[in-house]
Amino acid sequence: MAVLKRNPGIVFFVLAAAVLFCWPFLYESRSLLILLTQVFIFAAFAMSYDLLLGYTGIVSFGHAMFFGIGAYMTGIFMKHIEPTNVYLFLSILAAIVVSAIVSYIVGLLTLRLKSHFYAMLTLALSGLFLVLAEKWRTVTFGNDGFTFRVPDFLRDRLTFYLICLVSMLVIYLFLRRFTQSPLGRVLQGIRENEQRIESLGYQVIQYKIIVSVVAGVIAAFAGSLYGISLRYVNTSVFAMDITLDALLMTIIGGVGTLVGAIIGSGIIEFTHHWLTELAKVHWIFERWIIIFGIIYILVVIFFPQGIVGAWNKIRTRKKSASKEKNQSNLKSANHKASS
Repeated sequence: MAVLKRNPGIVFFVLAAAVLFCWPFLYESRSLLILLTQVFIFAAFAMSYDLLLGYTGIVSFGHAMFFGIGAYMTGIFMKHIEPTNVYLFLSILAAIVVSAIVSYIVGLLTLRLKSHFYAMLTLALSGLFLVLAEKWRTVTFGNDGFTFRVPDFLRDRLTFYLICLVSMLVIYLFLRRFTQSPLGRVLQGIRENEQRIESLGYQVIQYKIIVSVVAGVIAAFAGSLYGISLRYVNTSVFAMDITLDALLMTIIGGVGTLVGAIIGSGIIEFTHHWLTELAKVHWIFERWIIIFGIIYILVVIFFPQGIVGAWNKIRTRKKSASKEKNQSNLKSANHKASS
């Protein structure tokens, strides 16, 4: 009980996981099941981006390249080989290996650059993958994309929902442990003051490459799940919109919190769905991207640290006020006792 009192986040995590596990059995809604599945997939993708932005201070505009690699690897295996369990596993494994190699090479070539120079170069590299997917039509079918079949057990939306939920929870627990490890502490030090960490003898570029590979692998896995959920893939998975979605999810939820990426994913996916549904009511909602932009601006203005960051700030203030009050009461009691 003492551990739970010191870590209320554990209670919240367990309760939230239990509710999400039980939800499809208590409330039958195919559309909500699909929407929640998308939330879990993009939450995993956003957490991989938060690892770069929130914990290391790396701003990337090309993170979608790893997401796209995952989606295309799974799609190509299922389309051109055979939609069996073995080939599904091999496709995900291939996506992880290829994304690890690409992220290592990209990190080695680009992570020596600073701030916007690195961001723009990653955007250019992501564009190369987009062009490759457009031109290699014998494999990717260009802009039209292609549909593919999946193993029988994945045709059940409930089964796939549970797989995505478990995947998101495992990724969250892994990244939470990763960021709290000594390596994670070094990454946070790089975010705060890279020169000081370098002066202490750490090879900063090596740590940046490690975090780039980890983030790329998780993004590729999320891309594989995304492709399976749609059973279709085209060049849009390499578009900058995918990276911007991850950026918005991270900022709205709270940079450097992980759980903020999950909350931000839920907010953006549900808002997108809600605004799209409202387009049937009035034509103005057909321009949902403008309304969404206004919502984002308001969130940034009133919650500059994100939702989780604002909540943590409020909790810190309450704890400080309570501590000061206790100290004041203790001083008063000592003063009365001495008098």
